[in-house]
Amino acid sequence: MLEASELEATRGDAVLFSGLGFSLAPGSLLHVTGANGSGKTSLLRALCGLLLPSAGEVRWRGESVRRLREEYWKCLAYVGHADALKDDLTAEENLAVGGAARRTLRDRRALSQGQRRRAALARLAVSDAAPLWILDEPFAALDTAAVELVRSLAGQHLLAGGMVVITSHQDVRIAASSQAAINLDR
Repeated sequence: MLEASELEATRGDAVLFSGLGFSLAPGSLLHVTGANGSGKTSLLRALCGLLLPSAGEVRWRGESVRRLREEYWKCLAYVGHADALKDDLTAEENLAVGGAARRTLRDRRALSQGQRRRAALARLAVSDAAPLWILDEPFAALDTAAVELVRSLAGQHLLAGGMVVITSHQDVRIAASSQAAINLDR
């Protein structure tokens, strides 16, 4: 289970959010919404243990993610805003760097923005061992077919007992045994 308790994040002197708390059980989806600059990416980075919140705590299976570090990161598949791809590698080589590549992607360098996003999201197809997926705007730069593929992968992951935290300005439409939403505009 993923839990957040009394989380607060700031940017400079501005408080992005405070007092934020939730728990996410296996099979559950959390959809985070809000205007650009409202703190969605900051929240996801805090949930990943990549950003230290100014207050509060994130726990994985009852333990602080700050204490678990690498052990927690092995349970996590994170696809952020930046695609985290190396331009001088093929899509297949990028997947191999991030983990074992089990799919064949033959795109050569100079990928379009949509192809880069698809290659970054392909990590999900090879991340079956990671029970927690944290996805920051996964539908950005994707065509309709690719959006449906991401929705399908996430739905299968949830059906198998995984958990998904997702930000999106679009309708998520992913089946889950339990769904919750946080709007950071409030």
